[in-house]
Amino acid sequence: MEKIIVVGAGLSGATIARLFAEKGDKVTVVDKRDTIGGNAYDYVDKNGITVQPYGPHIFHTNEKVVFDFLSKYTEWEKYEHRVLANIGGKHVPVPFNLTSLFELYPKEKAEEIKEILVKEVGLDKKVPILTLKQHENPEVRKFAGFVYKNIFYTYTLKQWGFKPEELGEAVMNRVPVYVSYEDRYFTDEYQYMPKDGFTEMIANILRHPNITVKLGTDMKKDIALDDGKIYLYGKEFEGKLIYTGCVDELFNYKYGVLPYRSLKFKFKTKKCASYQDAAVVNYTTSAKFTRISEFTKFTCKPQEKTVIVKEFSKAFKKGRDIPYYPIPLQKNQLHYEKYREEANAYKDLYLLGRLANYKYINMDIAVLNAMKLFDEIVSEG
Repeated sequence: MEKIIVVGAGLSGATIARLFAEKGDKVTVVDKRDTIGGNAYDYVDKNGITVQPYGPHIFHTNEKVVFDFLSKYTEWEKYEHRVLANIGGKHVPVPFNLTSLFELYPKEKAEEIKEILVKEVGLDKKVPILTLKQHENPEVRKFAGFVYKNIFYTYTLKQWGFKPEELGEAVMNRVPVYVSYEDRYFTDEYQYMPKDGFTEMIANILRHPNITVKLGTDMKKDIALDDGKIYLYGKEFEGKLIYTGCVDELFNYKYGVLPYRSLKFKFKTKKCASYQDAAVVNYTTSAKFTRISEFTKFTCKPQEKTVIVKEFSKAFKKGRDIPYYPIPLQKNQLHYEKYREEANAYKDLYLLGRLANYKYINMDIAVLNAMKLFDEIVSEG
């Protein structure tokens, strides 16, 4: 029986804690917040609406092993995410598809562009915008320039503080162009929302006699790392420490603060059953905010009132903001690697999750990575 400490009660931490608990190990999960779930935390407000105070989270995956694991801890409601973009006052599907094309171009021109795209790319295909921008056919490049300007350029500047070309393919390829009428934002096989919310699902994962959860506990101040050894409360720690927080904070910013983007939210309760045409509307060419999300459309439970949130992206400042998105620049990755190398010197220290690995990951990959790390640790013996 091993002693396991997991720092962070989000989905990554909860998953690996459960796996160790079922193995028979004693696990302590600590989180400096007073709530479990990390940024996926949600609650039901006085109007019966499930609100996500850290922004909308949506579950989707092609990984059956992940879906099967989580299905043990929640019932599901079918939910297929659809996003619209506000372009010149018109709401068109995102990712940009053939419906978007016919909404924004005159019919004859749209038919012409569709014919070219089907010939050059193929019907029912997904293609990255940067690939279209570099296409040998000038008509395809012209179309790509229009999409790039109206869907990607301004939105990326607002979201990341950088131009799309500065961030490169890793970011740009997340939202391809659909040469089809497919209007779902994700095309994964499993697309659901937990029936009673993400917080309840994660609480169920953590409900095990071998798991102790300590909230409102900043474990960082009790941990010391020195010369390959982990100290807890001043004594050498004999066990496994799995850390899901900011890796630069763990090492007292030895190599400086890692850059992130943070978010600011403005919530409003509206006295109407529906505020907008989709759960999320992106403001790609106008407004200071990046998008408006409407929570009743995620939960599929219409109410007499609804709750919306406007989302503003901002630069992260240590001690003041919540770090949301690692900024995917090569120099930042090199900066992170210094911390990764430092962590590798501690054989019983393991980094897990978006903040610890300085990498944006979807919820399903958070679970999958926790499973893989568990297997690696167990195989070490």
